[in-house]
Amino acid sequence: MKQYRYIISGGGTGGHIYPAIAIANEIKKNDPYAIIHFVGAHGKMEMEKIPQAGYSITGLWISGFHRGKIIKNILFPLKLVMSVLQAVFLVLKFRPDLTIGTGGFASGPVLFVASLLGRKIFLQEQNSFAGITNKILARRASGIAVAYPKMDNYFPKDKIFNTGNPVREALLEISSKREKAYSFFELNPAKKTLVVIGGSLGAQKINEMIAFHLLSIKAFDLQLVWQCGKMYYNHFRAYHNKEDVKVYDFIKEMDLLYATADIIVSRAGAGSVSELCVVGKPIMLIPSPNVAENHQYYNAKSLSDKGAAIMIEEKNIENQFITELKTLIQSPEKQLKMQYALGEFAKPHATKDIVKCFTPLIRENESNQ
Repeated sequence: MKQYRYIISGGGTGGHIYPAIAIANEIKKNDPYAIIHFVGAHGKMEMEKIPQAGYSITGLWISGFHRGKIIKNILFPLKLVMSVLQAVFLVLKFRPDLTIGTGGFASGPVLFVASLLGRKIFLQEQNSFAGITNKILARRASGIAVAYPKMDNYFPKDKIFNTGNPVREALLEISSKREKAYSFFELNPAKKTLVVIGGSLGAQKINEMIAFHLLSIKAFDLQLVWQCGKMYYNHFRAYHNKEDVKVYDFIKEMDLLYATADIIVSRAGAGSVSELCVVGKPIMLIPSPNVAENHQYYNAKSLSDKGAAIMIEEKNIENQFITELKTLIQSPEKQLKMQYALGEFAKPHATKDIVKCFTPLIRENESNQ
């Protein structure tokens, strides 16, 4: 029996890494004999997260191009050349049946080299505004899995598969976990719960805004579960109490967190947005303005345009947050409409569908050999 060989590349942020791991796990579930090797950027978080997930990884000496920061780009040409040479050696040695890219600058050299050497490549784009690496590679790809409509603005229409983004299996059914979740977070089941998530490191503006409006939130008779992030925990931990405010640096048990939620405030990273669509709770999205090509804004706008979320730009949160929160709390009808609209975006079986899309490419390779 043939052992199929895959190179999977993507990294720099969790938004590129965790979909890559989910795809690898699904490949292994379907084909336990598959051989999978990851490629990332030396010194980036994938070099830690991928081995923790049980996979081997090679780190390229590569970094992104810093726009407007000439000094930081001095080594960029050398890094790019060295990474391409390293990718040539890796592809020739590993001989992948398929090379999969989930975005980020680390995926550029290895997917480009694989395509030059006649190996099929497949892309997975998480955001509604396509990343520059995937846009460059698109015409060389045999297929591109996307999560948002109108992605033919960036990619050839005949290569697009609208699969959605991979989500954690634990989130596919959370309603039965509500009692356990209230106990875990020591919450009052008789009260509505506001959940605030600023990412693993945290979001300063969101944290400051929540702290400033804490009395107003309590006045709405809401209890609060607040993931403020590791960078800010020491500053905001003083707000934690036994009654109605629970402050955490990081929460691993996201299924339980979402099970407690009646309203969720979150950034608009692709992975978070995809999970929130599956969870189906009313959401207020505050996109980070400090991301490549402002992609979080476009992720949030895709949902808000369809009535699936309330989007507040960070520059406006001081003026808009409490007003929008009050309106949402006082309108059960709006909450129901939002939940219905979120269902239109939900893709709970995205990982399986992505693997189904590229499986014929593997078979095609075999028939041509």
